[in-house]
Amino acid sequence: MITSYHATGMGDVLLILLAPALGSTTAIKKGDVVQLCNMAGEVIGYNLLNASRYVTLDSNQAGPFTLTEGQVDQVNAMLASAGYADRIEIDVEPKLVVGYVERVEPHPDSDHLQITSTVIDQDRRLQIVSGSPNMQAGIKVVVAKVGAMMPSGTIIWSGALRGVASHGMIVSGRELGLPKAPQQPGALILPDNFAPIGAAFEIESEQAQTLFQ
Repeated sequence: MITSYHATGMGDVLLILLAPALGSTTAIKKGDVVQLCNMAGEVIGYNLLNASRYVTLDSNQAGPFTLTEGQVDQVNAMLASAGYADRIEIDVEPKLVVGYVERVEPHPDSDHLQITSTVIDQDRRLQIVSGSPNMQAGIKVVVAKVGAMMPSGTIIWSGALRGVASHGMIVSGRELGLPKAPQQPGALILPDNFAPIGAAFEIESEQAQTLFQ
């Protein structure tokens, strides 16, 4: 779930995106709630108009943010009041995390893509297809999980690269917008002692900001 609010740039509208908007979308408005559906009729998000009347929001907020439990309750009350049966669930998991590339295999239909098995905590492994020329097993990396919004505004969803499923992205310093990061393609390889596997990667932290100093 991606939530974004920017009163100065977009007006008093809270954007909630639940799934990628592929193809045409249908908008159904009830009161101050606009429900967005894809071609299959599945709900992919909501635009909440006059949002600050219903949800406690920071007027200085400028972009993506994570809803608190109280804000989720307020959003669900707004949906119910408008006559929608759907409810959203709180999502506080970090979307950028330290990962460990456990295994790398060649892609069966590409000479530059590789299929990784990447650990994002002690119990979870993601299959991520990567085109990074420096990809190899045994390195610590930054993983953008499904639902992450990159500094560029790109949202990470599950998908397939040349027929192979990929759930997330192993990212570069350039994609994270880190100071002095190399501009050529290549995964950001973290020092072994950077942080435990599964820890949140905070772009604005001093530790991250000085990786290329």
